[in-house]
Amino acid sequence: MSAGVRNILYVLLAAAFTGCSLVDEDLRDCGKEYSIEYSLTLVTNVSDEIASELETPMSTGLENSAANALREYLKNIFTDYAHDVHLSFYDVAEDSLLLHREEHIMDASHSSYTLYMPERRYMHTALANVNDNPLANITGDDRCHREKLHQPVQDTLSSHTTGLFTARLPMDIQEGEDRNFYVRLYMANSATAIVIDTTGSKIRDLKLFATGFATDFAVRDSLYHFNGAPVFRMDSIPLTDNSGCCFASVNFPSRNPFDSKVVIDSQDSFVTEQADEALWCLKAYVTMPDGSVTESVLGVNQPLHAGELKILKGKVIGNGAVQPDDPTVAVSITLEWGGGMDIPIDL
Repeated sequence: MSAGVRNILYVLLAAAFTGCSLVDEDLRDCGKEYSIEYSLTLVTNVSDEIASELETPMSTGLENSAANALREYLKNIFTDYAHDVHLSFYDVAEDSLLLHREEHIMDASHSSYTLYMPERRYMHTALANVNDNPLANITGDDRCHREKLHQPVQDTLSSHTTGLFTARLPMDIQEGEDRNFYVRLYMANSATAIVIDTTGSKIRDLKLFATGFATDFAVRDSLYHFNGAPVFRMDSIPLTDNSGCCFASVNFPSRNPFDSKVVIDSQDSFVTEQADEALWCLKAYVTMPDGSVTESVLGVNQPLHAGELKILKGKVIGNGAVQPDDPTVAVSITLEWGGGMDIPIDL
């Protein structure tokens, strides 16, 4: 984690808590100052994944070009830097009612806030980098157990535009006790990419989509929910090498039959055994010289975790199919696919 910039902001919350009306009757005063320190912790495999997949001694010019392009594309996503932070404090009883909420422009990796807090028990949640990400709306935040990061319900979505970070922390503020609290925020979204060799092909167009990812993230429980199967339109990333192309998408993680929470340990956490069936997939639509379209569905049976980048590689063959390099990636081909670009979902 980079050292970042340390900001000290002093906020008086007595008025925001409406005097003493939200605290127990037997408290002798409305509260006192407590320091809460926030830090973004980036646990990711991005550097290792790019190096191992695209920068080996056997890498092609296409792969080296894609490595540089992906780093540029992802540099503002996989970063331990918060622009905006949303801080919420909930009652631990009474249906986890919201007691106070505030928002700050942090513009740092690390920041401290001194809050004037009534003495009681809280469940505290923190969210970072939501303001500039139209694919992540905070919903249900009037109650702690309902607070979510929620994606819009649309047939096709664009990529997330920020790296989302979240945290939750029980806070017990007792009378006469001096306490400092440390809140560590972890990444909640992830990314996929594919590098496709088009050497020798005469295709007219190529579009990539990704599906099989979560729709919602429950902040208090750090759990992902899957309400439908959103489709992401993968971004085409410009390359300096003209022998192929690279596409990428930033989204929530996939289903994970082994563990469905945010990754907070080390890069070893990204090594997970494969599931029996595909957990997420990429769909390639290749337009041939005669105008026909070939659909290739690449199914991946290894989960995509929060904070993880997964790179696939493949080649366009004579009939327009995209053949993956990885033999563990299942592929299904439909020649002369006739569905237009209304992408079917079959996970």
